[in-house]
This record gives sequence, C-alpha cells and structure tokens, in this order.
Amino acid sequence: MPKLQTMFRSKNFLVTALGVSLIVGATTVVAQTTPMEPIQWDKRRLEQLDRNVRRLERALTQRNAAGQPVLVEPDPEVVALQGRVGNMDRRLEDMESTLRNVNGDLERLNFELDEAKRSNATLNTRVRDAEGKVRDLEAAAQREAILSSSVSDESPTGDPARDLTAAVRLAASDPEMGDRALQTVTLAWPDTIQAQEASARLGNLRLSAGDYENAKSFYADALVDWPQTIWAAEATVNFATALQSLNQKSDACGALDAFTRRYGPTASATLRTRATELRTRYACAAPAAARPAAPRRGG
Repeated sequence: MPKLQTMFRSKNFLVTALGVSLIVGATTVVAQTTPMEPIQWDKRRLEQLDRNVRRLERALTQRNAAGQPVLVEPDPEVVALQGRVGNMDRRLEDMESTLRNVNGDLERLNFELDEAKRSNATLNTRVRDAEGKVRDLEAAAQREAILSSSVSDESPTGDPARDLTAAVRLAASDPEMGDRALQTVTLAWPDTIQAQEASARLGNLRLSAGDYENAKSFYADALVDWPQTIWAAEATVNFATALQSLNQKSDACGALDAFTRRYGPTASATLRTRATELRTRYACAAPAAARPAAPRRGG
C-alpha cells in the first residue's frame, strides 16, 4: 500500500512537472513569436525610469553592504536609449559647428557688403563729379559756339519786353552772353523802345570796357528822338562821357546841354551833380537857348 501511494505521488509529480514545462514552453513560444511594442519615451516614462534606477541602486548598495554582491547586466533598452542620446549629442555638436560656420560667413558677407556700399558711394560721387564736369564742358562749348557765331535776329520769346527782361537778367550773370542777347533785341525789334533801352545798356557795357567808339554808337541809337524814359537821363550823361573820351568836346558839351534841358528837371540829384561836374571839367559854355538836335542813329 505504501508503495502504491508513492507511485501515485511520483506520477502526480511527473504530470505536474510536464504541465509546468508545457506552460513555460508555450509562454516562451508566445514571447518569441509576439513582438513587443516599442516604448514611447516621454518625460513621464523617463522620470519613472530614473526613479526605478535609483531604487535599484539603493537595493544593490544594500546587498553589497550585506555581503551579497549582485551582478547586473545593462538593460538593452537603456543602452539603446544611451546610444540615441549620444547620437543626438553628436548631431547637436554638428549643428553648433554648422551654426558657427554660418555666423562666420554672415559676418564676412556683412563686411563685404559694407565695403561694397562704401565703394558704391565713392563711385557715385565720382560719377556725379564726372557728370558735372561733362555738363560744364558742354555748356562751355555751347557758349563758345554761340559767342563765335553771328548775332541772331530771331526773338527767343516773340515779345520785345520779355526778350529785353531775359537779356538784362542774363547780362547780370554773364555779361558776354547778355551782350549778345541785348544785340538780338536791337535786331529783332529795331523800331521799339525796348531796342533803344537795349542799345543804352550795350553802350554802358562798352563804356565800362573802355570801348568808347562803340559806346558812342550805341548811345546814339538809344537816344534817337530823345525818349522820355527812366533810363534816358543817365544814358545822355554817359553819352557825353564817351564823346569826351574820343576828344569830341563840342559834341560832349552838346549832350550835356540836352541833359540839362530835357532830363534835368526830373533827373536825380546825384545825376545832376555828375552832369555839372562834367560840364566844369570839359569847360563847356552855358547851355544854349535852342534845343540841340537829336543824335543820329549810329552817328
């Protein structure tokens, strides 16, 4: 009887062992055939992993202190995570190096851009200077061409008053060009009061230049019929000065007589004083009772 019980116990043990073996084998097969889902490493999982690692470290420290050393193999997932972190570190270092190179290139490009801007500004200044010189040369060449050509008799504005105003303004800034403009007025509008005033102004220019012969001619043209205008009184005194400079004392005194009789009452005190001084200097006789004849054009 005891032997029979022993046999049953042995049989039950074998069955139990066989069942455990089958379960373990099945579990192994399932574990081997069923792939594990990849772990999604986020902040929470990393913190949990860190806490577990610290617990294991404390447990290992206690076991080692108790004389029960434990050999721990590294977790493949931790090793893989460490490798990925190492790769990330290397990639960050590469990116930092690339950024440093890019920053260096940007600094170099900025420097070159500043140099280009300075060079461009210098070039623009030189171009403007060159353009100004070219314009000045062109204006000078045009001016010389005008001065060397014959005086035009065509009105630039179509109106004698406007032609005279423009000529007077030009003579104030450029006497030579203004001289030609005044001559144009005399040619374009020969029978107008504007032409006579232009002749008086031309006489003034010739008198200032010491060209007394031409000054006399222009004044004679200006004073035909003794015009009653604001400029006629001074033109008459200047006419007398030009005549005296040509040693034509009698004609000079006649011009002063004309001034006294025709323009003296309305002339300025300064102009009357000047006429009196010239009469004394030229030793002119007292004004004749009769009015002098008007000067002949060009005479």
